[in-house]
Amino acid sequence: MPLGTSSGKPTLTRNVSATAVVGEGEWCLFDCGEGTQMQVARAGLSFQRLAGIFITHLHGDHFNGLAGLLSTMGLDQRERGLTLVGPPGIREYLETLERLKILFVNYPLKVRELGATAFDESPSGDLKRGPSQPSSGGKAASAAEPKLVFEAEKYTVVAGPLDHRIFALGYRLEERTRPGRFDLARAQALGIPEGPLFGQLQRGHEVRLSDGRVIHPSEVLGPPRPGKAVAYCLDTRPCATAIRLARQVDWLIYEATYTKELTEEANSYGHSTAAQAATIAREAGARRLLITHISPRYPDATPLLEEARATFPATTLAEDLRVLEVD
Repeated sequence: MPLGTSSGKPTLTRNVSATAVVGEGEWCLFDCGEGTQMQVARAGLSFQRLAGIFITHLHGDHFNGLAGLLSTMGLDQRERGLTLVGPPGIREYLETLERLKILFVNYPLKVRELGATAFDESPSGDLKRGPSQPSSGGKAASAAEPKLVFEAEKYTVVAGPLDHRIFALGYRLEERTRPGRFDLARAQALGIPEGPLFGQLQRGHEVRLSDGRVIHPSEVLGPPRPGKAVAYCLDTRPCATAIRLARQVDWLIYEATYTKELTEEANSYGHSTAAQAATIAREAGARRLLITHISPRYPDATPLLEEARATFPATTLAEDLRVLEVD
């Protein structure tokens, strides 16, 4: 769900960058521009179920809402741990705000920084622990190998360096392989009673029936199914790492700051046009493209959508708080 879709500054219809990827029981936040916590509230998302925050880079329209969001969860007596992933400098930023009594965090907050040089990882640790690494810009390595940055029971998140004016990260959230579809007719033919045993088999556990027979999941489940995947690439020029992160995803969330008439300006500022976003989606074999990070110069973003669809028809224009299914 896009929570903010404008680049640089908010408009009357678009907040700045933030996107929620919502799963069963928890959700992840990608970027946290100014006002994100209000958008979270409007979307009806639970602050307590937020599992991880993933910041692309340290330009204000992508992280100025972070301190407020973290502090609100402290005021709400959050107890669950939270992981924050971002570029070098984000830990130092939070520690400075905490020292000035601007930030209030009273729950476990693990901060993980990923640096630029050879895509080295700086030390991980809780807030106020471990040295921070100075920020560095420059172009991203060509088709850098993504790094695992977060693991949950049902999904993982990897990151890779993009190509912006300063060091920036792109992300890919992917479900773990799911069990095959449950064959109800086969289960009934085997005499398995409906109820809890069905659920155990669907979760991959063998069950014993009242007559002593042991039923293995493979007897009632189809072949394993690959998990759904979403890639998030803001802000960036077209680059090989973005294609790698977006390979065969169900949704590629990619910036389309300008139309192609402003390709030179886009390149100068480290951004992409709608046509370039569509090309990335096509080359990556993505199923669908969601264009976002719309320049405020486009109060009507229809030209961006039309431009992208000319190259990649399965394109949707992001709108704040619009729910999009990953099916």
